Amino acid sequence: MDIETLVRRNKEDLAVLEQHLGYRFTDLRLLQKALIHSSFAFEQAQSDNNNEILEFLGDAVLDLVVGHTLCKNFPEMREGELTRLRSSLVNETHLAIMARGLQLGDYLCLGKGEDASNGRNKSSILSCAYEAVIGAVFEDSNYPTVEAVIIRFFVPDMEAKKEELLMADAKSRLQEALQEKFNEAPSYRMDREEGPSHQKKFTVSVLFKGDALGIGTGSSKKEAEQRAASATLDILTDVMDKFSG
Repeated sequence: MDIETLVRRNKEDLAVLEQHLGYRFTDLRLLQKALIHSSFAFEQAQSDNNNEILEFLGDAVLDLVVGHTLCKNFPEMREGELTRLRSSLVNETHLAIMARGLQLGDYLCLGKGEDASNGRNKSSILSCAYEAVIGAVFEDSNYPTVEAVIIRFFVPDMEAKKEELLMADAKSRLQEALQEKFNEAPSYRMDREEGPSHQKKFTVSVLFKGDALGIGTGSSKKEAEQRAASATLDILTDVMDKFSG
């Protein structure tokens, strides 16, 4: 079955997907092609008529748009932090979540075997299809248009992902800052451990040069330490001034 036939057969479904995307295609064949998995193309004896090239293009477009948006929105972040933040937004897991938000699995053309093995819900297939759809939007329009489509979906997650990343990285950032300035690392003290075994609450303090600095609580010792480090980073200028004097 060629792409023109698929477009005619799926025209109403494609129109619904366009509404979810917030973009109307000039050439619906591009959107249809973005939804053709290699297993379907192989069964149809049209092995080249699949979404892999559009996936390749969409991957590059997502990296550029998300990276550029992060640079504009978070100019205070360092290159390594931006790289990790971008990775958390364009990895397979997150792209599959975005695809599920569009119900992309419902629109995929899969081979019989792939369809029977729950292929419509596989993160690997969904994330690749999402990239292909983005590639199709870019091919059908231009950079500003595809940028607007991507930003609408990704910006709401950027702040949460940033906080998640910074929290997870707080201990290493604090150690790096204090060692660079004072050639000495902080230590962590367990202050309290409360609650039943299935619902523990830990309270931890950051210690530096004998002084207690930030305090953090969490459901694990590791989480409490990260929160304590994050609290110390919030007052890092005062800490630096105190121990420099």
